[in-house]
Amino acid sequence: MLETKPKVAAIDPVWHRVCEEAVEAIRNEPLLGGLIHSGLLHHSTLERALAYRFSLKLASGEMSEQILREIADQAYDSDPSIGAAARSDLMAVYERDPACHRFLQPLLFFKGYQAVQAYRIGHWLWLAGRIDLAYFVQMRVSEVFGVDIHPAARVGKGIMIDHAHSIVIGETAVVGDNVSMLHSVTLGGTGKEDGDRHPKIGDGVLIGAGAKVLGNIQVGHCSRIAAGSVVLEDVPPNSTVAGVPARVVGKAGCAQPALTMDQILKAE
Repeated sequence: MLETKPKVAAIDPVWHRVCEEAVEAIRNEPLLGGLIHSGLLHHSTLERALAYRFSLKLASGEMSEQILREIADQAYDSDPSIGAAARSDLMAVYERDPACHRFLQPLLFFKGYQAVQAYRIGHWLWLAGRIDLAYFVQMRVSEVFGVDIHPAARVGKGIMIDHAHSIVIGETAVVGDNVSMLHSVTLGGTGKEDGDRHPKIGDGVLIGAGAKVLGNIQVGHCSRIAAGSVVLEDVPPNSTVAGVPARVVGKAGCAQPALTMDQILKAE
């Protein structure tokens, strides 16, 4: 007697919830039925849905959907950590963005989430030595989403980029786990120097809108960078920096600023 397959929920509760929300969304708005079926319900796993989204968004006259889909499927099949990071990122957006009320929203509508997932495929290509193809993915992500992440940069899991317009992350930058950042953040260099020249962002860091973090500096775990700041020196862990140039103005305000998204500077 053949064994029956286990229920999807027992294997992947995140994907199961996405599919439940998709059915409900079609019930509420039938005009989106085609989009939701092709983008979500037509696929057996989150990875397949993300591969489809990657190919649909990044395709152009220079590279077809079919080729991009094959690349993405190969990436997800070769490295399960890419799909695991996608789930962590999805939970991060759902838990930290007050405008996100369902799991399907980032998958279908939020360019920050979609840009990070596309970067992860570009990073996989970079590590595999497929440098020019990785650069192509970077170019298309920048053109389509307005997010420019070098494929060599190392970005952890549980990443939330809110609004995501004009994000720039340089080649030797490192972003830890559970980091939150808002639009117009730059993790850049300070000139024409080569080598290791970009910031290293610790776990649990919150980076406010328009902040510029420049040079090969360390931003300590669970710190906060206030909106509009220009950070040119190391940031101690569990602290808040603000200003141009940025200076330490107090503690981080809580144990996990990236999770609470609290950007209010309070008097010590």
